[in-house]
Amino acid sequence: MHLIAPSLLAADFRRLDQAISLVNESEADWFHLDVMDGMFVPNISFGQFIIQQVAKDAKKYLDVHLMIEQPERYIESFAEAGADGITVHAEATKHLHRVIQQIKAAGCKAGVALNPHTPVSVLENVIEDIDLVLIMTVNPGFGGQKFIYQSLQKIRQAYDMIVVRNSPAIIEVDGGIGLQNARKVLEAGARVLVAGSAVFKAEDPAGVIRDLKGLESNPLISV
Repeated sequence: MHLIAPSLLAADFRRLDQAISLVNESEADWFHLDVMDGMFVPNISFGQFIIQQVAKDAKKYLDVHLMIEQPERYIESFAEAGADGITVHAEATKHLHRVIQQIKAAGCKAGVALNPHTPVSVLENVIEDIDLVLIMTVNPGFGGQKFIYQSLQKIRQAYDMIVVRNSPAIIEVDGGIGLQNARKVLEAGARVLVAGSAVFKAEDPAGVIRDLKGLESNPLISV
């Protein structure tokens, strides 16, 4: 079964406690937390303090996505804040393998994210060491963008690499995900759907999560 990870970046931060309760009580599987530094991406979001507060009430896996330069500077502090998994961008560090080992040493699952222009081939030397591949289907930095449909082929490429190399990694997809395209993303090989605006801007957020969770998965990757 595939997993749903609502992105708190799209929530109303005046009522963050309500957003956390919504995810806790829904059929969602993970919290997705986007950390932006204003350098790797043009926007600034939140950091360790907010994740600490979310962790106090969250009853589900905290999936922390670091859209920051030189993420190796902060791995331990995000782990201490409550992250269960930490994903870094391949484009943001000169020492990707070292950062992956750093994440694991901190007690977290390790993920690598790829921007829309970055080829899957950059994962060849680390694919067997990671737990998650995050395919960005929009340019990172802002919510509410349109899904880049060329990314479907990239998801298939990542899935093929995982199978051929017998990697434990699963594929997460982030950017413009909603009921209009989620089935195609799952069919391409994705296992985790990040949904921000589709959930938190909806009249019935829990209903959208339920509908996304109810979609048929690719039988090749169901567990």
